[in-house]
Amino acid sequence: MALKMKLNKEEYLNKVHGCWIGKNIGGTLGDPYEGTHDMLDIKGFSTEKGEPAPNDDLDLQLVWLKAMQQVGPKAMSANVLAYYWMTHITPYWNEYGIAKANLEMGLLPPLSGEMNNSTWKYSNGAWIRSEIWACLAPGIPNIAIKYAIMDASVDHGLSEGTYAEIFTASLESMAFFESDIRKLIHIGLSHIPQDCRIARSVKIAMDGYDKKLDWKEVRENLRKDCEDLGWFQAPANVGYVVLGLLYGEGDFKKSLIYTVNCGDDTDCTGATAGAILGITLGADKIPADWKEYIGDTIRTKCINGTYVRPLPKTCAELVERIYEMTPVVLHEYGIELTYTDEEMSFGNIVPSNILKGQKEEFFTRSPYSFEVPCVPYSSAIVEYEKEPVVKPNTDFKVTIKTKNKLDANYYHEVTVGLPEGWTADYNRTCFEQKLPDVDYKNTCVFEMMVHVGETVAPVNRISVMFNSKLCVIPMTIPITLLG
Repeated sequence: MALKMKLNKEEYLNKVHGCWIGKNIGGTLGDPYEGTHDMLDIKGFSTEKGEPAPNDDLDLQLVWLKAMQQVGPKAMSANVLAYYWMTHITPYWNEYGIAKANLEMGLLPPLSGEMNNSTWKYSNGAWIRSEIWACLAPGIPNIAIKYAIMDASVDHGLSEGTYAEIFTASLESMAFFESDIRKLIHIGLSHIPQDCRIARSVKIAMDGYDKKLDWKEVRENLRKDCEDLGWFQAPANVGYVVLGLLYGEGDFKKSLIYTVNCGDDTDCTGATAGAILGITLGADKIPADWKEYIGDTIRTKCINGTYVRPLPKTCAELVERIYEMTPVVLHEYGIELTYTDEEMSFGNIVPSNILKGQKEEFFTRSPYSFEVPCVPYSSAIVEYEKEPVVKPNTDFKVTIKTKNKLDANYYHEVTVGLPEGWTADYNRTCFEQKLPDVDYKNTCVFEMMVHVGETVAPVNRISVMFNSKLCVIPMTIPITLLG
């Protein structure tokens, strides 16, 4: 039976428009105070009227939308987004720069977000760019989460920064069907590990609100609990967004002012709070004076204009592009979307059944791993036993777990290309088994022990080729070990 879903066209467009107007308003409200260590006492804007602040929170999502339009939802992967990072995004600050340096060395996601990134993989760079996935998967959190994980893993690996984007993407996706902030927070919590730091901060904010503590006391509780992480880190700042949403009690202005007054990464927290309320309320319910003050213009600051042309110049233009792409994305998951003038409806869809089990597979991954969508009929996850840094005359174990997408069993012939003077022990054949349900199951496990030679370069590249007579294109898997 085909899965059918109805979105009221006017309501959906209103909510998507509200998302991006709210994002612009909150980012501009908080922009002058980014990095503030103390609590603030702002009452409104301190910027010039009609001048929305450029913000990487929004910039990167324009690039992600372009990627989705160009490669489509089926081919989309963390590696595709890594390519767009390298060609379309200009900054090299903090986790952005570390991830790009890792990618240049051949370390693929999520390894690109793990290596040399102990300071910044907990930070704010990922969860601030989750709205695009929610807008493309309204009411289906697991689809939004799938792309959020791809996105966040590039520069945050398997860390708290990625959990933060899972939290916001799932919350924002359901905000198209649910307006109760407390319920949305619980939905976001249900999709992340309950013992992670993001969950802990969210619960501190909720507990303080339930006990009717002064918001300043709750803010201080969040700051102290995250003191060990330092500033610009996701747990505290996600907590500040939750604080603002709860204490603002549905009032757009109050919510954003509470959020920004917590300090720290104020443009990010204000922008996310604004986007969430923009979805739940819709653009027509955002206070008219604040909408007029900011306007509908989009200003960018970190996109390579050589590649991304033409950019949407307004939030309204961005909404139209998302509106056209959403049915394409949902179709990939067997969902037939109809825009209608009727009430929003899931039809015969149970949202939680779509992509069931994907998060658990991600949460149990080794941080020293990466995924390679090799060919149409198979993909592979490469796992290192430890950080991929080697010394001369040592051994290093590599495990490759493949996923067979064909309706057949078959054998691979395996060949390995190594740096000069290096050798490896491995089986020359590998059996690929067909399983009834392989979405998140390994069908072949290939192990290789690499014997490092006397000469070790800064970057050492190995290729593993799986070749089968049944499959026209050999599956080639790149392995990078650093010296």
